[in-house]
Amino acid sequence: MKFPDRMKTPRHHRQIAPSRRRFLRGLGVTLGLPALEAFGSRAFGDETEERPRRMLLISNNLGVLPWPFFPEAAGAAYPLSPYLEELREFRDGFTVFSGLSHPAVTGGHSTENCFLTGAKDPTGSGFRNSISLDQFAVERLGQRTRFPTLNLGVNIDKANRSLSWTRDGVLLPAEDRPSELFRLMFVRGSEKEVERRIHRLEERGSILDAVSEDLRGFQRALGRDDRDRLDQYFTSVRELEERLHLAGEWERKPKPETDREPPEDILDKAKFFEKFDLMLRMAQLAFESDSTRIVTLMVDGFATPVFEIGEAEKSLNGYHNLSHHGQAKEKIAQLEKVDRRQMRVLRDLFRRLGEKPEGDGTLFDRTMILFGSNLGDANVHNCTNLPILLAGGGLAHGRHLAFDRDDNKPLGNLFVTLLQAMGVETETFASSNGTLNELLS
Repeated sequence: MKFPDRMKTPRHHRQIAPSRRRFLRGLGVTLGLPALEAFGSRAFGDETEERPRRMLLISNNLGVLPWPFFPEAAGAAYPLSPYLEELREFRDGFTVFSGLSHPAVTGGHSTENCFLTGAKDPTGSGFRNSISLDQFAVERLGQRTRFPTLNLGVNIDKANRSLSWTRDGVLLPAEDRPSELFRLMFVRGSEKEVERRIHRLEERGSILDAVSEDLRGFQRALGRDDRDRLDQYFTSVRELEERLHLAGEWERKPKPETDREPPEDILDKAKFFEKFDLMLRMAQLAFESDSTRIVTLMVDGFATPVFEIGEAEKSLNGYHNLSHHGQAKEKIAQLEKVDRRQMRVLRDLFRRLGEKPEGDGTLFDRTMILFGSNLGDANVHNCTNLPILLAGGGLAHGRHLAFDRDDNKPLGNLFVTLLQAMGVETETFASSNGTLNELLS
């Protein structure tokens, strides 16, 4: 589904040439507004910050058929696979990987929440998830935009699935309503509504303060292990208090303006691809307005019923049952159409980002787009040799990086490289044992 014709480039991205000092004095604020083209490459409040780097992390929890996805040869001169033919015009703008997975992350569909965390043994008793890639990045980088991250979903079971998890292993629900996302980004509301929201944030902070004081008194009577656990809890409380404080500060700042009209939510789950495309457009709008620089998107095939593959064709089954094709020719034929259309949805995103100038490049050049899945082969619940594609971000692309398909390299190695490209100083994440820094060369 496309936005209405009147949805134009946000007003604050148009060519203007005011004095930066005069602009800030007129608004009465000095921090937190979007980085505007008129002010060159520096962001508000940080004269040394380069043009922002961004990260869009997408997972389809049913993956793709492996044999049409993976190329047969490695290196730079590899022949494109059938699926990658859909992305041919961006051949030099993406990298495809084989032989990557999360060590000890097995259990079929139970791994869907571990794609960005790498938390081991999700079917084990007492399993607790760990921090996801997006949240780890925000912890290290700090909150530089109104929303530290945006966590989105398509046909998602919001109560049970998410790509985004806190350090304590708490699910962060995904937003699946484009209209609500638009409201959050651009609609400020009346002064009374703003003050009401700020008051609610302050009340939450007061409750946290009270709980912390009570527990500090209780802590003195505990053993060492329990004190350590409470210290971890206090760290989480302090982080949440800081986020509440920042949320209150952002509530007082004007939101960016846009000439675009709010999108209409697509309620019919059968319109799977229209919903996927619309959510990617919302992610693009979030980047254009600098509302956030990190977006996650879970495409929940598991919760998708019979859906439209083309104008005159519906799937034989719900997406989940279709993915368990059992080598049935009719199901495989439909899955190939589904996977190819997914590639075309990504291609259209790459085109749109590539048409948005930013500095001496484009939005595509500044946005790393990861597409993959927690399943290497949904038909048999295999969780190795995951289909992973990385595009954009100004990285050294144009290759098939092929690793051992029987003894996989940790997917966390790629995540470390993404973090470093975002400016995070770290050598490890999840089960990583190195990096894939050839992408940075």
